[in-house]
Amino acid sequence: MFLYLSKLLPLFLYPLGFASICCVLALFLLRKRPHVAGFWIALALFVLIFSSNAWVSRFLVSSLEWQNIPSGDLPTAEAIVVLGGATKSIDKPRTMVDLNEAGDRIIHAVQLYREEKAPLIIVSGGRIDWRGGGAPESEDMAKLLVFMGVASEDIIQEPNSFNTYQNAVNVKKILSERNINRVLVVTSAIHMPRSLAIFKHQKIEAIPAPTDFLVSEIEIQELTSTPKAAILNLLPDSKNLDQFTMALREYIGMIVYRLRGWV
Repeated sequence: MFLYLSKLLPLFLYPLGFASICCVLALFLLRKRPHVAGFWIALALFVLIFSSNAWVSRFLVSSLEWQNIPSGDLPTAEAIVVLGGATKSIDKPRTMVDLNEAGDRIIHAVQLYREEKAPLIIVSGGRIDWRGGGAPESEDMAKLLVFMGVASEDIIQEPNSFNTYQNAVNVKKILSERNINRVLVVTSAIHMPRSLAIFKHQKIEAIPAPTDFLVSEIEIQELTSTPKAAILNLLPDSKNLDQFTMALREYIGMIVYRLRGWV
């Protein structure tokens, strides 16, 4: 039940969901209380414009992504842990496992493996039933790793996790069984602060190896590069709205995980 509610309830706190609720309220109030309805419509419009401009979106995203940028070469470890959320399952018309927008996680893990940063790769992630079911994501990630040249015997699958907390708990069991103390954690940069906090709460010596950066230094500089750029980046854009929502999801997740004592 917690898993279902944790995916459902935040939808009404994200900009698009919140604005939709405001518009529904406005529809009910429009005939009898038009001034109040106007307030809710104005609030919905403000939320959408605020969250879909590049200034707000990029700074909010970078506040998460830039927390764990490696200062130099990553140290070696005993295993690389790759968190789920990087693949699309084999569903028609797909004929093979696809990488999604966070697919850099798989590519980065292969790169670290080839650089001999660690001899093992642990892939952690299940498959939520209402999102299509099928094979666990850990199995899909393992197939891609083998396709990219990782030896199958160097891959350990953890197929029972449906959120980041379960990733850490289930991976810890594997580490304890194999006497592994130090790991490189690979996930999207925006997801790394919450992931790292959970892994460290589980007493795992976790070294952040972030990837899939959404915002670069050049993109921040672009905001003020010219007066025209500064103005254009204030205009609504669905990409900015999506990135704002992703960052907000991480901040809400951190609050919820703190309340549950997971970080």
